[in-house]
Amino acid sequence: MAQVLKVLVVDDVETMRKVTAGQLAALGYGPVELAGDGAEAWRMIERKRYDLVISDWNMPAMTGIALLQLMRASPRHAHTPFIMITAEAERSRIEAAIASGVSDLLVKPYTAGRLATSVQRAMAHHVAPPAPDMVAPAAAPAAEPAAVAPGAVHLPPLEPPPPTLLLVDDTADNLHVLANIFKGQYRIKAAHNGEKALALCCSDTPPDLVLLDVMMPGLDGFEVARRMREHPNSENVPIIFVTALTDDSARLQGMELGAVDFVTKPIDPTQLKLRVDNFMRYVELRRHLQADYDNMLAIARLRDDVEAMTRHDLKGPLAGAIGLVQSLIDAGDLDRRQNEHLRLAEQAMLQVIDMVNLSTELYKIETGKYLLRAEPLAISDMLRRVVETARATYAGKQLVVAVDTDFDVGTDPPLALGDGMLTYSLLNNLIKNACEAAPERTRVIATLYADAPLRIEIVNKGVIPAAIRARFFDKFVTDGKASGTGLGTYSARLLARAQHGEVAFAVDDDAQTTTLIITLPAGPSASPP
Repeated sequence: MAQVLKVLVVDDVETMRKVTAGQLAALGYGPVELAGDGAEAWRMIERKRYDLVISDWNMPAMTGIALLQLMRASPRHAHTPFIMITAEAERSRIEAAIASGVSDLLVKPYTAGRLATSVQRAMAHHVAPPAPDMVAPAAAPAAEPAAVAPGAVHLPPLEPPPPTLLLVDDTADNLHVLANIFKGQYRIKAAHNGEKALALCCSDTPPDLVLLDVMMPGLDGFEVARRMREHPNSENVPIIFVTALTDDSARLQGMELGAVDFVTKPIDPTQLKLRVDNFMRYVELRRHLQADYDNMLAIARLRDDVEAMTRHDLKGPLAGAIGLVQSLIDAGDLDRRQNEHLRLAEQAMLQVIDMVNLSTELYKIETGKYLLRAEPLAISDMLRRVVETARATYAGKQLVVAVDTDFDVGTDPPLALGDGMLTYSLLNNLIKNACEAAPERTRVIATLYADAPLRIEIVNKGVIPAAIRARFFDKFVTDGKASGTGLGTYSARLLARAQHGEVAFAVDDDAQTTTLIITLPAGPSASPP
């Protein structure tokens, strides 16, 4: 029964586009549209939605990986299933495709059956767009529903079955002898004439290797090979000719038709077995390449599933604890000091939930899969909340931690344009960094400038050591902090850039101060007239 599935097939080889479209139609999928390269495909995708995109990797104008990354960066097309067709054997490039959000990988050459499996997998892993994120961590979030149902964890696929060897000879005794040589080692198919051999090779499940007799009535071996090379299902199937012909012209004709070897009759079973086994190792490598890529995808999805379940298991109890704390605060029967302690506990638990959410977002940013859903943010209020928390956290250092602004009292405070959770974490990381670096009994001042873009400058006493200034925003760079991870400034820059902002620093060695400078897009109210 036909299934309405709007598919876009992208390949720079016209024959392959048409063959893939024909295979999809035979499988009951459609309508199918065709594009000759990634650039043409992107123009078509911008005009209309597709349920599935199947693209070759290496193409002129725009490659398949570039098309995939464009789609994943577009809110409208970010969740469209995408199958990448590739002959790539470099693991790093496949990892890049997985990190970019590919739905499935299809290794050339492939059969219609393997294409059907790939389509089913890609559609099964289609995920609806998530709801917009909260603006800021200001209240206890509701417990998140379990992201993965029990039993829904994706396990790596099983090992592929043994390779298939097709034996072609018009003499039954020869077929019997050949079958006995390879029995138990490969899946054996046999054909007693060229017509049957051609039908098997051009089917949806072609063999992995053909032992082909040359001298046969009807279609001889050379004609079978020629027709195989004209059909997409069999054009890449390797052939070993088994023949009584010994002249150079016959061998040359066979090589021109893509033969990988010649074996002369009468055959030597030991020699033939060695030749077939040697070539089957290459076949096995290609077949295991698909299994390897399937495993890489399955493991990536398994990691995502585990992370989703972990986030759910952490956030549920935390949300409950925050609810209890807020109930105690709302009861109004506590003194001022008790209320302050409960507020600090509430803020600490909100920060833990923030970290749980942030771990996922940072991974998406690092791998290019993050999609910004920017909205106006009350940046002044957010900055004040972060400073209040830092003031309490570093009370033992007797720091003066304060907020200043350059806009008049009574005027509307400026708005930033970004993601609330990312911005909160960005500010928290950098103010925490400034407080940790500042000597005791000094000042840490965060000043908000209502420019476009918005600018926040965080000034503290003490300077960044000269040895790490060039690498200050690199991963795992730290100096002089016993418990430092070297991730605070690294993640802060990532978070800023993910929102089209930036983080930089300035050091004044004479005044012995460090200034962290954050720029973020301004919201409508902060835009100049």
